[in-house]
Amino acid sequence: MTSQLRVLVEQPTKGKRWVAVAADWPGLERGGKTEDEAVAKLARYLPRYLPVAKRAGLGSELAAQAALVIIGRYPGVGSTDFWGISFAPSPLDREPFDAPTFDRQVRLLRAAWAEFDQTAARVSAELRPGVRGGGRSRDEILRHVLATEGGDFSKRVKVKSELEDLRTPAGLARHRDRYVRAMRAWYTEEKPLGNWTIPYLLRHTAYHVLDHSWEMQDRDLTDDASAP
Repeated sequence: MTSQLRVLVEQPTKGKRWVAVAADWPGLERGGKTEDEAVAKLARYLPRYLPVAKRAGLGSELAAQAALVIIGRYPGVGSTDFWGISFAPSPLDREPFDAPTFDRQVRLLRAAWAEFDQTAARVSAELRPGVRGGGRSRDEILRHVLATEGGDFSKRVKVKSELEDLRTPAGLARHRDRYVRAMRAWYTEEKPLGNWTIPYLLRHTAYHVLDHSWEMQDRDLTDDASAP
């Protein structure tokens, strides 16, 4: 077990936004207007990612990684600048990894899904306005996450799911199983994935679901409603 949390930095094309990516923890990524800001934000989100690691049985491993170390930098794409989100596979995402590593990443992806499901089940239906005074409701966020994953993400490995099929717990579980099996087969058979790779697709899926989990947690009105 290492005491260092390995970080990769996705660099902007126009100098607007950097993204810090935790190389071994899919979904743990944060953006900022400078590299230092992105890395500092990533460090602040470690406690928020810890419940995900614990769900996957990896909590003690993450808790031991107190020191962040940048192990490399790589060029992003236009969307990196625009959104402040990782939209390019890192060099590590382009390297082969063994079956145990893939299984570990899948455990963390499933833990991210569980975090999202639990969050959506407990937060208020209406959410506190965002920084610009707007933002989606809980149900709108849920619909967005499911539609994006079932459509854009899953279709990359030819297992697209219709939104209505994901509306029930059983249907959602079937989709996730199909999605994981497809990613595993795609990777095993070394099929091309355009500009993306299976490791990137997996971590981007985890990022998307966790980003919206944390958004709902930040904007939850449940505590406000119960206050005297």
